[in-house]
Amino acid sequence: MVTDPIADYLTRIRNASMANLRVLEIPASKVKLDMTKILMDKGYILNYKFEEDDKQGIIKIALKYNPESKKNAIKHLERVSRPGLRKYVGVDELPRVLNGLGIAILSTSKGLMSDKEARVHNIGGEVLCYVY
Repeated sequence: MVTDPIADYLTRIRNASMANLRVLEIPASKVKLDMTKILMDKGYILNYKFEEDDKQGIIKIALKYNPESKKNAIKHLERVSRPGLRKYVGVDELPRVLNGLGIAILSTSKGLMSDKEARVHNIGGEVLCYVY
């Protein structure tokens, strides 16, 4: 049993990229599906597909690689807020990952969104992870 499903999600993506896998499967949840949509919108993954089964469903993620250098588009995934220590920020304290080159995924009252979208909506929330 996994006690921190978001950390498990990030670790599966990190391990698949280090093993140069093209596609990986992750047990689905609403939060994981929303995080996957954000990663696709920001260009960190190629595509994803949600497949329903009799339990909870599976998310299949196609990782994005540079064709020449075979390097993954995701260089670093870091879990920020965790079950033992939550990290909440207001709109004035929203993080800038790599001076705006990376993204922070936040859980807000309007759903999951990137730090740039949170600035547009003028809303703070819980910082889930950094991606660059």
